[in-house]
Amino acid sequence: MNAKPQVLVIDDDAVVGRSFDRVLSDKGYEVSTALTGEEGLKYIESTNYDVVFTDIVMPGMDGLEVAEHIKARCPWTPVVVITGNGTPDHEARASVLGVSGFVHKPLTPEIIEGITLKALQEPANVWQAANEPETSSDIATEQSISTLRKVGIFAKNVSMFFLAPFIALGYIIALPFVGFYLLAKLGKEALAEKLVSS
Repeated sequence: MNAKPQVLVIDDDAVVGRSFDRVLSDKGYEVSTALTGEEGLKYIESTNYDVVFTDIVMPGMDGLEVAEHIKARCPWTPVVVITGNGTPDHEARASVLGVSGFVHKPLTPEIIEGITLKALQEPANVWQAANEPETSSDIATEQSISTLRKVGIFAKNVSMFFLAPFIALGYIIALPFVGFYLLAKLGKEALAEKLVSS
């Protein structure tokens, strides 16, 4: 059994993969590199990685798609998105997917080592929080929220039941006026075209 932390770097720029390998191998990590998202996902099928780094802009599958696939298969695996041209939209999508970090190139050895350590510590914190027993006040709060949601949905349904005939009546009353308006508008446009052509 290999006791070294397993790191996967997915980036179409081979230099980035070599940089991670050089920095992290000296610190006791086992580093694998892939040049495409598809190649990286094949590695995921055969190895349990402790952390995955993925570039965001790559040919074929982009880094956010890679992160989505990894999180669906191994939700506990930290994924860090690296990019040279990230946007706020990318960061928002990455956050929704539950990535552990979003770092910008160029990456220094200090950044590589620091973000790796941070990502490796995250799963322990997440699992610890998930495994903490719920207190009676937590359970009561969840039950209160659930009850309020049910009451809100019921009230909305009842109000729609009583309002539906009035809404329909409003449409029936308004329909002739809308029809007359459209006919008048079309007649006016036709008359204007006739005057222009004559």
